[in-house]
Amino acid sequence: MISFSTDFEELTEELIETEVTSGMKSQLIIFNDDYNTFDWVIESLMEICKHTFEQSEQLSLLIHFKGKATVKTASFDVLKPMKDALIERGLSAVIESYVE
Repeated sequence: MISFSTDFEELTEELIETEVTSGMKSQLIIFNDDYNTFDWVIESLMEICKHTFEQSEQLSLLIHFKGKATVKTASFDVLKPMKDALIERGLSAVIESYVE
């Protein structure tokens, strides 16, 4: 009986995943809602995304008037914990990825 190793398949899957995600940028987007106050959004952006008060205030206005705003651009791995923390605070947040 011939026995084949599956190591090649695992390496191939890992290589493909790396090729797909390399060169990708992601953006963290927050959507407007009728529940969160400006102060809460500003505080959340300052604590989670490490924005200044001025940046956070401007972003909260963009979110309010445009319906959404990109609040941070980075790799998916950097943005994922931020998105999770914003959602825990009751904000509507998603990560969208794109090729640079």
